[in-house]
Amino acid sequence: MPDRKTLANAVRALSMDAIQKANSGHPGAPLGMADIAEVLFNDFLRHNPGNPEWPNRDRFVLSNGHGSMLLYVILHLTGYDLGIEDLKAFRQLNSRTPGHPEYRVTPGVESTSGPLGQGIACAVGMAVAEKVLAAQFNRPGLEIVDHHTYVFMGDGCMMEGLSHEACSLAGTLGLGKLIAFYDDNGISIDGCVEGWFADNTPQRFRAYGWHVVSGVDGHDPRQIKKAIREARSATDRPSLICCKTLIGKGAPNACGSEKCHGSPLGEAEIACARAHMDWPHAPFEVPQDVYQAWDACEAGRLAEDAWQDLFVRYTRKHPARAAEFTRRICGELPADFRNRAEAFVDAVNQKGASVASRKASQNAIEGLAHMLPELFGGSADLASSNLTRWTGSVPVFPEAWRGNYLNFGVREFAMAAMMNGMALHGGFIPYGGTFLVFSDYSRSALRMSALMGLRTIHVLTHDSIGVGEDGPTHQPVEHVASLRLIPNMHVWRPGDAVETAIAWQCALERASGPAALICSRQNLPHQPRTAKVLENIHRGGYVLRDCAGPPEVLLMATGSELGLAAEAAGILEALGCRVRVVSMPCLEVFDGQPQHYRSAVLPQGVPVVLAVEAGATAGWHKYVGSRGAVVGLDRFGESAPGEVLFDHFGLTAKRVAEMARQLLSDRKTPE
Repeated sequence: MPDRKTLANAVRALSMDAIQKANSGHPGAPLGMADIAEVLFNDFLRHNPGNPEWPNRDRFVLSNGHGSMLLYVILHLTGYDLGIEDLKAFRQLNSRTPGHPEYRVTPGVESTSGPLGQGIACAVGMAVAEKVLAAQFNRPGLEIVDHHTYVFMGDGCMMEGLSHEACSLAGTLGLGKLIAFYDDNGISIDGCVEGWFADNTPQRFRAYGWHVVSGVDGHDPRQIKKAIREARSATDRPSLICCKTLIGKGAPNACGSEKCHGSPLGEAEIACARAHMDWPHAPFEVPQDVYQAWDACEAGRLAEDAWQDLFVRYTRKHPARAAEFTRRICGELPADFRNRAEAFVDAVNQKGASVASRKASQNAIEGLAHMLPELFGGSADLASSNLTRWTGSVPVFPEAWRGNYLNFGVREFAMAAMMNGMALHGGFIPYGGTFLVFSDYSRSALRMSALMGLRTIHVLTHDSIGVGEDGPTHQPVEHVASLRLIPNMHVWRPGDAVETAIAWQCALERASGPAALICSRQNLPHQPRTAKVLENIHRGGYVLRDCAGPPEVLLMATGSELGLAAEAAGILEALGCRVRVVSMPCLEVFDGQPQHYRSAVLPQGVPVVLAVEAGATAGWHKYVGSRGAVVGLDRFGESAPGEVLFDHFGLTAKRVAEMARQLLSDRKTPE
């Protein structure tokens, strides 16, 4: 049986080899954290390489994701479907071992990571999900949800402000099954961190309410094992294990320096490292007894079998609850959800209320959430403004976890990243609210959600200069256009209560990516629609109001400007113009429609095409063409009542009608 040093050196050797072959990568963390990983995976982590989706597995997140080869090597050694050829293809096109861990690319990777701090925040969300799901489903003697979340993090994660946000909340919530390992090697890309990171990290985390095990030798398996046992015994709060390590350990001439952080070691140094570690094997060669010692397939199968036996007993005693657990873990909506959601939309349409879309969003939650026990909400200390709470909202607290709502506090970034963790864990559809202007704070986590294809829903209210007196600091101008640039993000800016209800329905039904629901502070007039028009809202863009014969003027708008466009159409029609009004609540969904549908909504040859949106005009020109125009706002706002600002900046029906009439006149005037 190989000793622990040999098992850890297998990780070091394969990591060096793969990074060298790629001529790219970060060897420092894989070599420095190999001993910690060996103890965690071989003695504590409960997982099944044969079924990476086993619901009750422990979760492991590599927050310092640049050290991805550490994770890839361990997944390979423990028996996941990740062969030696995958390691050899590190960082190459279409490989399963990309430069940073990517969810749904590599079996066994629980979360995409790399942007520092996001991994630990995501793990906090996973731990919340475990805690809430356990409270909702576990019964005495039948604890079907019972697992830990482990995180590796380095100095970079500690320095990022996001780790402060997320870890502060984790301590407040008392997440006892969250255990983080701090790789305290004192080195970052620019060198020794003493000059720019002198925090007393153990005291900082104790102040958060964490259990801290400090002063652990990260290369001593006995100390590491003892620290993990101590952390697992502190069930009332999360734990931080501070491990003193040597970056690049095993490479005698490169270790302890930033030089081994982000560059291959080179053939000569690798040869020295092999001799130093007493690892005489050729590149990518691992002895069979080392493979056997690392292999976790049989232990994982037995652990899952034991859980399956438990779940069978649970099913016999609680059949309906067991079926509900399975449905939620699989991410499936209730079978009758669509029919009930459409009935709700019909009712909203029949009511015809003119309300702010933030209120319409709350009404949609009220109308849909009772069908979806997996819907878990929250707000970054703006619930009374975002209107993310509904009558069935039950906040979770350290003493009461059977709820469906979390007060995130003023932590926009942590909220979005934790929502990612909850979605990754399974069993929940998380939604969270803040002001649209503060989506800047959480943008990186929104991007990660889109990259991973997670069903998260972001309610972003107070969406324009309509915010009014709070002034330009709180008036989003470029934010909608900016969010639309994120691939796989569906940005809905509904124009009334009906579009808001459908935006919610579409966001809930879409399992392959996030949605941003952009909502107004001010009331929006109800737009009358036929049944056919109502059906087309799901297409992201549709003809709201049409004319007899080919249109001379086509007005398109979103959000609060939809009513403005409809009013402008009325002015133009009174002057004898043929006008079509197109609502574009979600450009991404519209762009995904068949060409024939898009051409029918936005036909070629319309003399005047005008887009109206109270924000940056970027992005609209592909619809209006070189001869069209966009009425928007490409500057910051002002402090004044909202209606005054719309008039001040020319976002009025009268101005839109005048512009359209002038453009039409110009088109008709012979050159």
